[in-house]
Amino acid sequence: MAGKSTYIRQIALIVLMAQTGAWVPAKSCQIGLVDRIFSRVGASDELARGNSTFMVEMNETANILNNATPRSLVILDEIGRGTSTYDGLSIAWAVIEHLHPKDADGPRTLFATHYHELTQLAKTQARLENYSVAVKEWNDEIIFVRQVIKGAADRSYGIQVARSSTAPTCSSSAPRSSSNASKPTTPRTICCASA
Repeated sequence: MAGKSTYIRQIALIVLMAQTGAWVPAKSCQIGLVDRIFSRVGASDELARGNSTFMVEMNETANILNNATPRSLVILDEIGRGTSTYDGLSIAWAVIEHLHPKDADGPRTLFATHYHELTQLAKTQARLENYSVAVKEWNDEIIFVRQVIKGAADRSYGIQVARSSTAPTCSSSAPRSSSNASKPTTPRTICCASA
């Protein structure tokens, strides 16, 4: 909802345009040569071939990990979301560590995630920086301001987004806000029922 996926796709398109010598929508742009652009964005399945959405995600991710070079651009959106939380977090963590080895150069990578725990990798990975999409809160609602800012998001806004959905009625047993997203809390439940 905030625009993370659109932002990283836009960057990939700008890089592609720059590589062809086309005009790019920027006052200035210094990208360097890119040998390949890899993208793992969105959900799809190949059920006719026996591949679930998660298996397709893992196969596409494996292709990226096996073929990206230090000259590649990699955009990844929500790696590990197709499985359980801790398995998904572990997979996403391992993917980041593979793409950003401590003893060698890895590809330029944009990695959109909802796993707040991954932002801690910026403390140990020299080339990793956190950015987030700015959000303003007003009258117990959220406003996505469509601005990318340096630093990790301080919390998630899934409950607020669910409340703003078009479901007939939605209520939540979750607290209105959580200042520490990585701290274990009581399970959150969104209950939607017809009025």
